[in-house]
Amino acid sequence: MTKAPTQKSLQAAVTVLGLLGGPAAIAFLVNKAFGPDENSDKVIEVAKEEYKKSGAAITEPSYRGLFPKRQLWTPKLEYPLWDNDWDGKRKTIANIRQINTEKLKFINKHGVTRHIILVRHGQYDQTPEDDSEHILTELGRKQAELTGQRLAQMCNGSEGVFASSKIRVLRVSDMTRAKETADIIAKYLPEVKRDDPDPLLNEGFPAQVLPLRHEMGVNMVQEVDDCHGRIEEAFQKYMYRANLAEDIARLVRNDNLHDAEEESIKKNKLK
Repeated sequence: MTKAPTQKSLQAAVTVLGLLGGPAAIAFLVNKAFGPDENSDKVIEVAKEEYKKSGAAITEPSYRGLFPKRQLWTPKLEYPLWDNDWDGKRKTIANIRQINTEKLKFINKHGVTRHIILVRHGQYDQTPEDDSEHILTELGRKQAELTGQRLAQMCNGSEGVFASSKIRVLRVSDMTRAKETADIIAKYLPEVKRDDPDPLLNEGFPAQVLPLRHEMGVNMVQEVDDCHGRIEEAFQKYMYRANLAEDIARLVRNDNLHDAEEESIKKNKLK
């Protein structure tokens, strides 16, 4: 017999989904996964009460009286369909359908895989209000040192354990704690290029989350309005796959690659 979720566990799940998938994921959890029962209704009621306490007032069409419907994130394709063009890099390849499955498998195996390593800043002093004073604590600096050492180990490789790799560029937001963390990590990666701090990567709320953050109060709607476009721009700028078009072009023009492909396919069939 399945145990019904408690209000506490439901709220925790909603919070996580809100951070990862935005309001659409929350709506799915509340309305589908748990159904329109008293638990899901309770979450909505709690959120409404917190919103009322903030003194906020929505004068436009809203999602359950919590925030404007225009801030309700919806996927391009209906759930649970996967969007193969999530980064906008596939629709420009007109001849992708002309490449057979075996060739695509070969490209995926021997082509370029782009890895993005996301590093959170170290622990910092949250006492001051001004960001310029949000410097790392002693623990935060130690965390950054250990992270830099680990990344350097990944670059150099470990004999018999894993091969060496190459980090192409180190990017960071324009926030004090992030820049300080990056400065420490960079000491261990002297060969890695560093880009200038990018304000597009600064923290913010790209979408509404449930339960609502009471301390944000009336500013939450404005916060999403202010941050959504910037964070979406940052995602489009940095979060994308390796250039499949270049791999396809190389496959088409390089006879040696064709030969290597055929040989690889033959060997796989013999296994």
